[in-house]
Amino acid sequence: MSVLLVYIITERLLVFSYCIISYYSQEANITIKVDYVNLHSVEEDTDKKDSLKAEKKNTDQGHHNRENSMVDMIMGSSSSNSNGNSGEPQKVTVDTETLVAQTQDRMWRALKRRYQYDSNLKPAQAFLLNHINSKIPLVIMYVDLVGSTNMSMTLPVDKLVSIIRAFTYEMSSVIQSHKGYVLKYVGDAVIAFFPSSYNKLLACDNAIYCAQSMITVVRNGINPILNQYDYPELSIKIGIDEGENTIVQYGHDKSSPIDILGYCISIAAKITSITDPDRITIGEDVYNLIHPTLKTRFRELKDRIQHWKYTSRQTGQLYKLFLME
Repeated sequence: MSVLLVYIITERLLVFSYCIISYYSQEANITIKVDYVNLHSVEEDTDKKDSLKAEKKNTDQGHHNRENSMVDMIMGSSSSNSNGNSGEPQKVTVDTETLVAQTQDRMWRALKRRYQYDSNLKPAQAFLLNHINSKIPLVIMYVDLVGSTNMSMTLPVDKLVSIIRAFTYEMSSVIQSHKGYVLKYVGDAVIAFFPSSYNKLLACDNAIYCAQSMITVVRNGINPILNQYDYPELSIKIGIDEGENTIVQYGHDKSSPIDILGYCISIAAKITSITDPDRITIGEDVYNLIHPTLKTRFRELKDRIQHWKYTSRQTGQLYKLFLME
């Protein structure tokens, strides 16, 4: 038995050594080849240089993946069970400048009647369809447009409709880019959610980054276009909370609307109502889950909660709120 064990270990070590030697030999050949090409292509145009860099990057990535596969095979493990298709929330990296540029382009064309917005709630309904008649943890975001009543009294109906459509569409676009779902539109408000079953911490972080992007898109994307038409600027206030919510469908067929009920979604709406324009307020449950670096950007909100009487679901004490500085 011991002889067989020694034989197996020796065999795996030899295979491992061969793989490592082969890998670094190939790396050396690739490096020499690329350096040689670069040495003789100084006079070439930028497109060829970019193509070469992209090819080298893809080659390096391919060798890296093959090396991982070899090591996994030798160690008796497999990378097929990665989180790529597990449904877990992923850390989101969003280019805010691109969002702003796309927003301005759409907004400009919409006000000139060359663009029609088409908001879509189907992704959220499809997600919730799998959780009907159950409770699931969600991060709820409530986004309220400030000053819409004044606009409804001063703007022509067609312009008001274009602005409201633009607002809801652009906010929905930002939400979706941060792996969130748009639940519904209520007047001039947008209600969204971020699934937190797999990773509450990441879902809370994504919701806050999404809220920041929303304010940036309104301030730097929508408002500059409105200014050119002498329309009033927009501002938003955002409330976020996390907790279990009941999923209910109003009907028996799959096309019936699905909604969210619970303490969490009610608290998110109340939080938004006491938030200042262009500010983000989060509930205590969200604050306790977010990354320590994000926590440093929040302070406890104490000066505007004289009539705040909502209690924590965990402690029974007054539910604390935190304002982003």
